[in-house]
Amino acid sequence: MGSSDTRTQILDAAEHLFAEHGYRGASIRAITDRAGANLAAIGYHFGSKAELLAAVARRVIEPITAAQAAGLDRVLAETPDPPVADLVEAFAGPLFDRMRAGDEGGARTSRLIVMILSDPAEEVRNWTGPATDTVRDRFVAAFERALPGLPQEELWFRMRGILAVTAVDRVGVYHQDPPASLPPETGQAARNWAITFLTAAMSAPPTGPDVSGRPRSAAGPCDRRP
Repeated sequence: MGSSDTRTQILDAAEHLFAEHGYRGASIRAITDRAGANLAAIGYHFGSKAELLAAVARRVIEPITAAQAAGLDRVLAETPDPPVADLVEAFAGPLFDRMRAGDEGGARTSRLIVMILSDPAEEVRNWTGPATDTVRDRFVAAFERALPGLPQEELWFRMRGILAVTAVDRVGVYHQDPPASLPPETGQAARNWAITFLTAAMSAPPTGPDVSGRPRSAAGPCDRRP
């Protein structure tokens, strides 16, 4: 097996095991055994288990991030202040495209995203690079303009919720019996339902107290935009 083949085999094995067992639950030995490589191969190709996780995450996430950036470019080309629904479509749409119903690879991507969002290991928090951070910051800025009454911390929490809800939904769809029997129109309808739901969740009034320290009423500033 060539050097590039070994690296790819390790990435494939690690992606599967990280998605199934989390960062700490996937041992180096289990990864190399699945990849048909020796224990030293991870150090040779990646340097450490943490760097291997970062490489796995980038391989899976960067195509999604690139599609999100392209979608945001499209909606911003139409108006500098796009509505929340268009921003949610640009942010969540690529997740549906990369995690299609009935596709095993898409289901594995979904499980990996859920792991990245929920795994408590510190190494899982440190994989992002400048490109990913830039796209995240651009979406945060666009959502802030669309939802001026929403604190940034709660805004980012809701954006993470979009990722988690979509990934969990895609895993659930994959495990339906049989997932491949879903006709294309059903898949598109489900996508539309999800975007509508996620748009409503993003547009909800802030949940924290206002500047006076009093709880906000049900009709928050996000509902009073002209």
